[in-house]
This record gives sequence, C-alpha cells and structure tokens, in this order.
Amino acid sequence: MNQQTAEHRRMPTVFVGHGSPMIAVERNSLTEGLKAAGEKILAEYGSPRAILAISAHWYVRGNKVQYEEHPEQVYDMYGFPKRLYDVKYAPQGYAPLSEAVLAIKDLHAEVDNTWGIDHGTWTPLVHMFPGAEIPIVQLSVSTTAGPEDAYAIGKKLARLRDEGYLILGSGNTVHNLAKVNWRNPGGTEDAISFDNYILDCIQRRDDAAVIHYDSRPEAGYAVPTPEHFLPQLYILGASEGEKPYVFNHECNLGAIAMTSYLFG
Repeated sequence: MNQQTAEHRRMPTVFVGHGSPMIAVERNSLTEGLKAAGEKILAEYGSPRAILAISAHWYVRGNKVQYEEHPEQVYDMYGFPKRLYDVKYAPQGYAPLSEAVLAIKDLHAEVDNTWGIDHGTWTPLVHMFPGAEIPIVQLSVSTTAGPEDAYAIGKKLARLRDEGYLILGSGNTVHNLAKVNWRNPGGTEDAISFDNYILDCIQRRDDAAVIHYDSRPEAGYAVPTPEHFLPQLYILGASEGEKPYVFNHECNLGAIAMTSYLFG
C-alpha cells in the first residue's frame, strides 16, 4: 500500500456518525467500521499532518478555532459508566493548521481555547487512529450557519486538504435524543427512511437535496436541532463532486443514524 507522506498526497475528508459516547469502549461492527476507515486513510493517503475536526458538540456563535499545544480532552457527557471517563485520548494541537484556518480571510475565524477535544471527536478517533499520534485542531460549528452556509464554509476549507490536512466532521444524519430507545438496537421507520434518503442523495452527489433536507417529511423527527447534521454539510462542501466510500450504514437506539462517509 502507498505510504507516501501527507505533503505529497491530497488528504480525504470524512464524516463520522458518533452516536452514543459508549462507542469509545465498545467492540462491534461500528467500531470495526471506524477502524477500517482509519486504516484505509493511512494505507491510501498516508498519515495526515494533522486533523481539522468539526464536532457537533462545539456549537457556538461564529467560526472558532483552537490554537494551543495541548488541547484538553473534554468529557462532555454525563451519567455513563466510569470506564468511559477512564478513556484517555490526548493528541497535540498543531499551530500550522490553526494558522492555516485563520489565514482563510473570508472565513473570519477567531482563536478560542475555552473548549477542547470533545467526545464527538475522540470517541470515533480512538478506533480510527488509536495512538492519538496525529495532532488535532477543532473548529466550531457555528450557530449562525444555516445549511447553505455550512456547505460554503466546507468549500473554503477544502484547500487545506492540499496541505496534507484531514478534515473530519462528526455528527449524525439522524439525531433525536428525545426519541432514543435504549432497547431498540436498530432504527425507527422514520429514522431509516431519512437516513436512506440522505445516503442516496450523497451517493448521487445531489448536494442541493442534502442542503434542503428539511423538505423531507421525516426531517423534523430526524433533525430536531441542526448541530449534528451540519458537520455533514461542511464535509460535502469540502469534497464537492467526489463519490463516497460508505461505512457504518446503520441506525441504532431507535433515533440515531451512524452512517459515515469518506471522500477522496
């Protein structure tokens, strides 16, 4: 397999469904899918210089970017078993990537070190890149960004791929905590229908349909709030026209879709 350095390869983009934080300590088909996606990236593209992570769990006004040497691991979830809080994932930050984001002038990004590496980022990455050897910089999901804005931001970020940076979005196509059923290992009819619709649109690269996801009758159920859906649009914008490698195409807990996409 090709192990060229990131400086000589354009990096891919990836959207991962992260779902329950317990995925960090589980071993199942979903974690195997994440592991395989990480191995595919390393084998086909080489190791990224750093990862720009866009997590649904850093949802603040404006485009905020981390700029610190050792970002804190954030345990932004409550009421889970102790073994989840014992998971340590401590990548370094990467100043050149922070600077590259800040240099995209029409992004109007600002430094904000009040957050850290939250569970939307570290719970999938403990399987994709378990050694935490690749530096990570988080970029916020903006509360003022609608679907079209998120897609446009992704297009602006796309240039970072040519500099050896992996762009990772983390959220869920379907994410309705009010309808979660811990006894349902699959998805409800509405969850499956909406997830399959978005999957079909992405496979056909009908990005306009994904941007206007709210035209679907299940949209209010699947996306009651936008923060988990928007990272997907950042990634679609950053990979315009590219066909996806699909992994973890399944729903769980009734109202969570884990479907994930790799573009490159």
